[in-house]
Amino acid sequence: MEKFAQKYVESFMADLIAKNPGELEFHQAVREVLTSVAPYLQAYPHLLDNKIMERMAEPERVIIFRVPWTDDSGEVHINRGFRVQMNSAIGPYKGGIRFHPSVNLSIMKFLAFEQTFKNSLTTLPMGGGKGGSDFNPRGKSDAEVMRFCQSFMTELQKYIGADTDVPAGDIGVGGREVGFLFGQYKRLRDEFTGTLTGKGLAWGGSLLRPEATGYGACYFAQEMLATRGKSFEGATVVISGAGNVAQYAAQKALRLGAKVVTLSDSDGFVYDPDGLDEEKMAYVFHLKNVLRGRIKEYAVKYPGAQYFPGEKPWKIACDIAMPCATQNELDGDAARALVAGGCYCVTEGANMPSTPEAIEVFQRARILYSPGKASNAGGVATSGLEMSQNSIRQKWTAEEVDAQLHRIMSDIHAACLRYGTEEDGYVNYVKGANIAGFIKVANAMMDQGLV
Repeated sequence: MEKFAQKYVESFMADLIAKNPGELEFHQAVREVLTSVAPYLQAYPHLLDNKIMERMAEPERVIIFRVPWTDDSGEVHINRGFRVQMNSAIGPYKGGIRFHPSVNLSIMKFLAFEQTFKNSLTTLPMGGGKGGSDFNPRGKSDAEVMRFCQSFMTELQKYIGADTDVPAGDIGVGGREVGFLFGQYKRLRDEFTGTLTGKGLAWGGSLLRPEATGYGACYFAQEMLATRGKSFEGATVVISGAGNVAQYAAQKALRLGAKVVTLSDSDGFVYDPDGLDEEKMAYVFHLKNVLRGRIKEYAVKYPGAQYFPGEKPWKIACDIAMPCATQNELDGDAARALVAGGCYCVTEGANMPSTPEAIEVFQRARILYSPGKASNAGGVATSGLEMSQNSIRQKWTAEEVDAQLHRIMSDIHAACLRYGTEEDGYVNYVKGANIAGFIKVANAMMDQGLV
């Protein structure tokens, strides 16, 4: 990085850290984007003069609220709710709701910041936002989850709407939770609008929305692999996570001819040397989505698989790795293990799952590596398509949605190539995604004045 850009990054980050102490995930997300766009800002000084990056890093609004609820025994609990409305320059705030004990302001701000650029990359008119709570739905009854969701939405509904802020699901928030949230919103606001996405098919949801993030990540990986004359056919794929994204990434990868050998959750991972097939995938869907069980049960059902408690799957030799669990799950040591094991493509299905050290390892090894803001954009892209269907009161076929999803992921890849191809031909997808996402938001902010 040139001397000016380096000085700008360090000065910017010093101010940001002083203003937002202790928010490590947020600092990490901003630094990654800033490192990519600093040279671009130097070439366009009017963006520096108007402090565009400073404004992007400051949320337009942060809402923090208490969420009281009672469990089935009548005991009162208090959780904390969040909604970070980061940037609305190109459309209403759009981003998921996460229910997980790790949720705090730093994680919400990092996710909302990332969402701004991810949504920009889709080319759809959506701004960036994110929300959630430190509530843990794991082990709770349906009635407890319903009471929590109703309490959460009682406060959140004041700040959202189809043309203002459109939440969706994220970790801990699936179809059940979206249903409870939407029902309470409808009851309080007395309106039936597309204010949440990820809805049930019978009441405004889009076909392929559950599959979209995992499928989209595979479509993006296909584009990356094609630049080196490769494909999923015959490749060994290691996937982390066992939630929505991981399930459908695994399903699509195996349908594209790959051998998927791992899935994981917060307790450990399973390694199936024979690979998953359609029957095993059906079991995983039932285990995780109906029984709400743990991935270790896979190894009980299929004794040929091995369970590794307390570990992540990155030590397993593979061709393609798809981290689909959570932020910073893949560190420098894991990255070195993947490279040593022959991995030549890492496609992120989660938000910021690779640490800065891991990214450096991948890029130094010149393997294919895509950041989540590019490769996991399929979920929010299809949420945008759901919003469009709600607005025009129509439902598109699965084939129509899939074709649009495929096109969007291909267009995002093309944008990454345009801005990320370096002099030696290596594609820096981090730089490409960050600059491409930044340009659209920055231009919109300039057009709209100092607001």
